[in-house]
Amino acid sequence: MAQIQEEYRDQFLPDWDPRVQVVKRVLARLIPFAQGLRQGEEVAWEVHVIESPEKNAFVIPGGKVFVFTGILPLCRDEHGIAAVLGHEIAHVVAHHTAEKMSQAPFILLGCLALAMFDVSFYSSKMLFDLFMTLPGSRKQESEADYIGLMMMAQACYRPSAAADFWTRMERISKHEQVPQILSTHPSNTGREDKIREWLPKAFEVQEKAECGVTAGYMEQFGGFGNAVRRRSSDWGI
Repeated sequence: MAQIQEEYRDQFLPDWDPRVQVVKRVLARLIPFAQGLRQGEEVAWEVHVIESPEKNAFVIPGGKVFVFTGILPLCRDEHGIAAVLGHEIAHVVAHHTAEKMSQAPFILLGCLALAMFDVSFYSSKMLFDLFMTLPGSRKQESEADYIGLMMMAQACYRPSAAADFWTRMERISKHEQVPQILSTHPSNTGREDKIREWLPKAFEVQEKAECGVTAGYMEQFGGFGNAVRRRSSDWGI
């Protein structure tokens, strides 16, 4: 957390910023369903929005979620933001960091071996940082996609927005440098297809949540959605 604060110390948006407010509102709707999956284990969830063109979002242990403003136009609206946040929250819910740490002793042995030939420890540090910062396996990413999708459905967000988000992400990656969220996630051309396969289950979950009662909720916040849609159209997405 300290490293992130140092790197982006002048770019954290204040709470009154509309972009922060909308991201926090989405997180607040998702969290009750995440807490249920943690089986009584409390997490001090936080979300921070960073003013940066990076098209990325990530989570660190302890429930601290970071969203870069560069990804918001790709989200287009609160449904898209829910897709991104749901995925990141799911990594915490599924204890993916703990799974990665269970492999850490093997990585540390590799670091020690490198240190024998590099007294500066630069190579060892680079290896360990790479291991800790890159997201997990395809299995973990797929699991996070699924859990996030079901949380979206329970929170009465449109599940198909998750598949639509990845469609736009793939489209924009063909016209510019690979977005950060793609470069740090395992390549998976079937990701969108997999999400679409899960949509019937997500709609079933949503039906049980009686989301028809809150169908008009999101329309109250059309200002943000309209704004990012205009920005998205400028980008051709």
